[in-house]
Amino acid sequence: MSAENWTSRLMGGFAKTTERLAGNLSGITGGGRLTEDQLDELEDALIQSDLGPRAAARIRKAMAERRFEGSADEHAIRVAVAEEIAAILRPVAKPLEVTAFPRPHVVLVIGVNGSGKTTTIAKMAHLFQEEDYAVMLAAGDTFRAAAIGQLGVWADRLGVPIVKGPEGGDPASVVFDAVKAATDKGTDALVVDTAGRLQNKRELMEELAKIRRVLGRLNPAAPHDVVLVLDATNGQNALAQIETFKEVAGVTGLVMTKLDGTARGGVLVAAAEQYGLPIHAIGVGETIDDLRPFDPDLVARVIAGVAA
Repeated sequence: MSAENWTSRLMGGFAKTTERLAGNLSGITGGGRLTEDQLDELEDALIQSDLGPRAAARIRKAMAERRFEGSADEHAIRVAVAEEIAAILRPVAKPLEVTAFPRPHVVLVIGVNGSGKTTTIAKMAHLFQEEDYAVMLAAGDTFRAAAIGQLGVWADRLGVPIVKGPEGGDPASVVFDAVKAATDKGTDALVVDTAGRLQNKRELMEELAKIRRVLGRLNPAAPHDVVLVLDATNGQNALAQIETFKEVAGVTGLVMTKLDGTARGGVLVAAAEQYGLPIHAIGVGETIDDLRPFDPDLVARVIAGVAA
């Protein structure tokens, strides 16, 4: 996908956030510095656009210290807001990298059912393939036959091997078999689907702990990444999911999906400010190349409406 096409897709994905922010910023203009009332309006606009109170307060503080040349028209304010959003996002932008020796590099992928987790796994595998890594998938979400079947279809499309067990089987056994197979084959990256049930946190915690124990016996450094898939349409609920999965699963990084124009993508900024977890990639659609590494400066410009 060309850079221009990706920018266009991002603008569509963040459209709701951009429009809301633009509407809320409309009319905030001034002289060389913003007044307290204008700063209040700006902070409210950021919160209403799902950037969250912490990020909004940080941006307000930075904007209060800014001096604008001539006068602060709406475009100048948007450009300044984009710069401050980028300052929040840059420290957490970190692509997923295959670094483990010995191989495989094991990525556990978690997320609530319906978040786009299984499709995102396929897209991650595709990203690794684009970097010439050999990939294997493991269908560790054994409680949903649909998840096993869906991952199998994607594995066929991608031409990658998949290890799966019976519906209702032991996820740790699937992971054990997958790590063994990936090790024997010298596979670079093993991407593991895991259960997304949050109704019973204790069961999920025990299941993930068992998977970790099994991994530890075969490869003490694994898992090398524990990636949480977030659905951008959930808005502030995504923050609650980060909180829970950090506690239950030891999340090491985030991927945000379903930036489809109805999404409340500003929550990405809230997550960066509140948790500081690496953001590896974002997804804007359903096709295999719709997941790309996270570009903080581009996303900041898109959110602020100055990317074009």
